[in-house]
Amino acid sequence: MNTISLLSGLRFVDSFFPSGGYAFSSGLEAAVQGGAVRNAEELSRYVVGLLTTGIGELEAVAVGLAHDACVSGSLKIAFKVDRELDAMKLGRESRTASRQMGRQVIRLAANQQARHPLAEDYLAAVEAEQAPGHLAVSFGLTLAAAGWSKEDTIAAFLYQAATGFVAAAMKLMPIGQREGQRLLESWLEVIERVSHKAAHQRVLQSWSPVQDIYAMRHSRLESRLFRS
Repeated sequence: MNTISLLSGLRFVDSFFPSGGYAFSSGLEAAVQGGAVRNAEELSRYVVGLLTTGIGELEAVAVGLAHDACVSGSLKIAFKVDRELDAMKLGRESRTASRQMGRQVIRLAANQQARHPLAEDYLAAVEAEQAPGHLAVSFGLTLAAAGWSKEDTIAAFLYQAATGFVAAAMKLMPIGQREGQRLLESWLEVIERVSHKAAHQRVLQSWSPVQDIYAMRHSRLESRLFRS
């Protein structure tokens, strides 16, 4: 990967990127209020569980398949995985958040200076409501177009998800920046392992019932900091 490819992709991973991810906790807020996550150790178990049998088996695989679609020059795979992802996301809030963030990513990717025809075609389909526009699919297409490898693209997606959980936890729990960095470091090997596995998978699946239940409970909380 050359420097321009690296920097072009990093823009979409950076927390400064306006995807709106800061507004979502992916169910963590409900888990904290429900007493399932009370400290850094419980947070780590919660996130690692999602990275391995939740996000790592569902969205991470979708990222890889979207990357394949871009490399092959055909959006057929991307459209198929986008629809499957929409059907498999159990919670309405999680589904809506993924679509909102995905649309932000692909809109900016399609309109940047170094335009990619597949990104433009995918955006057109999303805007015409012919594709849901989930974040995993938009992310996979965007970083593939930037020249990133499939496995690096998946790893970046998972790392972005991990940093999102840490950022949310710092607002919800007595966890500081140093502890947050320690947690991220402890998850790096998990992200590497899951990325390698997801890069060789072609079937979407997921088993994270506890996290899914808390994500669905979020809308019923009496007070909320996050939208999901």
